[in-house]
Amino acid sequence: MNRTTLRAALTAAGVPDGHYRIEGVHEPAPTPPDFLFLRRSPDGAWETGAYERGIYEVITHHSTEAEACAALLRLLT
Repeated sequence: MNRTTLRAALTAAGVPDGHYRIEGVHEPAPTPPDFLFLRRSPDGAWETGAYERGIYEVITHHSTEAEACAALLRLLT
């Protein structure tokens, strides 16, 4: 799974757009006050986490995009 197929899976599962942000694929505007996210970290790995009250908190680190996508899918479904 990659970020594009993750977005399709979340849409098919009925997860509201404002509940998540996928870097480079789904970035809701205006930015919701809180959401789960998937993004690339500065070291090139992948991160999933939560954004609340203006603060990003990383929950998990992953070595591949596929692992990170699976983790976010589990969190949201």
